[in-house]
Amino acid sequence: MKYFTHTEFDSPDVPGSGSNMDADFLEMLDDARACSGIPYRITSGFRTRAYNESLIRRAYSASRNSSHLKGLAADIAAVNSEARMRIVAGLLAAGFTRIGIGKTFVHVDCDPDKHDGVMWVYDG
Repeated sequence: MKYFTHTEFDSPDVPGSGSNMDADFLEMLDDARACSGIPYRITSGFRTRAYNESLIRRAYSASRNSSHLKGLAADIAAVNSEARMRIVAGLLAAGFTRIGIGKTFVHVDCDPDKHDGVMWVYDG
């Protein structure tokens, strides 16, 4: 990877768990970062089941079948609308077809068990 290290994708409760990220996903994300032309700050990468459950208990928009559990998803900080647009444009250019838009982040995944060709907005 040119732009990322595995530690950026660690689940907060297990150091080194970022190595569980899918290699093809990371390659696509690296390409997206190059297309966007701005740095990506990963706010969530791989998640352990325990950490994902803690997010659900704390009322975060986490799903029990989250693609983060498979190492097939990342959340990228988006500090303003321009950054959000550049991130989304880069993700699309790299071939991603599952994108979620939040107020402060952009979610991307490539989970083959979920519908592709979708973009959604998170409440709040």
